[in-house]
Amino acid sequence: MPHVLSGRAETPTQSRILSYVRDDGPLSRMELASRLNVSRTTVAAEVGRLVELGLAEDGGPAASRGGRRSSLVDLDAGLRFIGVELGATSMRVAMTDGRLSVLSRATPQRSDIRRGPETVLAEAIVQIRKLLADSGVERPAGIGIGVPGPVDFQAGVPVSPPIMPGWDGYPVRDALSREFGSPVLLDNDVNVMALGEQHNGVARSASDFLFVKIGTGIGCGIVVGRHLYRGADGCAGDIGHIRLDPTGPVCACGNHGCLEAFFGGAALAREAMAAARSGKSATFAGLLAEHGSLTAEHVGAAVAQGDAVALGLVRDGGRRVGSVLANLVSFFNPGLIVIGGGVSGLGHSLLAEVRSVIYRQSLPLATGNLPVVLSELGGDAGVIGAARLISDAVYAAG
Repeated sequence: MPHVLSGRAETPTQSRILSYVRDDGPLSRMELASRLNVSRTTVAAEVGRLVELGLAEDGGPAASRGGRRSSLVDLDAGLRFIGVELGATSMRVAMTDGRLSVLSRATPQRSDIRRGPETVLAEAIVQIRKLLADSGVERPAGIGIGVPGPVDFQAGVPVSPPIMPGWDGYPVRDALSREFGSPVLLDNDVNVMALGEQHNGVARSASDFLFVKIGTGIGCGIVVGRHLYRGADGCAGDIGHIRLDPTGPVCACGNHGCLEAFFGGAALAREAMAAARSGKSATFAGLLAEHGSLTAEHVGAAVAQGDAVALGLVRDGGRRVGSVLANLVSFFNPGLIVIGGGVSGLGHSLLAEVRSVIYRQSLPLATGNLPVVLSELGGDAGVIGAARLISDAVYAAG
């Protein structure tokens, strides 16, 4: 039988029960009563209501501690969330259970965000419907979606996204909600990736951290006190448009010399093409002859072959990223920096440059206990984070 969600958490106690079980696994009623500082009778009543709502279920007997054994509370086994990450050139869609473990993934797609919302969202809808059909799920408990541009989180619409022509003000959240009859939340892709890292990545135990995405664009998710910080208008962390050189290359935003214009995926592809055509790099020339065009992935391939020009591009870009992050470290004093996104696939040659600049330019007090690491979630960071985003809303008292 397909699972149909009847509702969402109705009280703060129910919300906390769901969050505890999502993040820590099945818990006994005794453990929940202790954490919530309420009676077991209260827990039993709240859990009973969550079962009626299709959000929780009996998880079997808890381990014996002597005396009467308590029973475990688990999330309903039929709960399903959908996470969608729309990138500038790719699309990822996955289905998770109530604890956000990925159960199934659609085949990653090449997808040009510039084709507009109707075309791109239609492709996402096809992938979502296939995941639901293959799993026998009538409708998901909720859908989270990340897009590569600024978002009005309250309205659920992109706002003047530089690399997303035609998306400004488009009702992404409401369109998907009507399509599936489920709650939907929309956020910037970097924010949802930060949530993914917080839920199941290297930032799981970090209270204050930065997640830096280096892909076609460059952005930064900011987590303060374990809460995502979006800023007054939802555009906090847009570090790709910090200007480094007013005489630098033109950026997608229309300004000159932004960090993204120097080291985003498009910038790397541009520099690689120039090196191939000028004869500076035989490796790039060979890759261009083979593929017809070059991308940031080809820069990674050239680095792996020891190409001096490619290594120089990575080092120059790493120094620029490191310089921006060094300023953020001095300002924000994070406990961790995680680097992800497609260009992070350049790996430790990039990480080494970023680290060295941060540690050299920031105050020792701010960097003495500051890990700077690569994401370990890879392509799952965005879809897990998007599922986390909507699960927070479904599990919250409303």
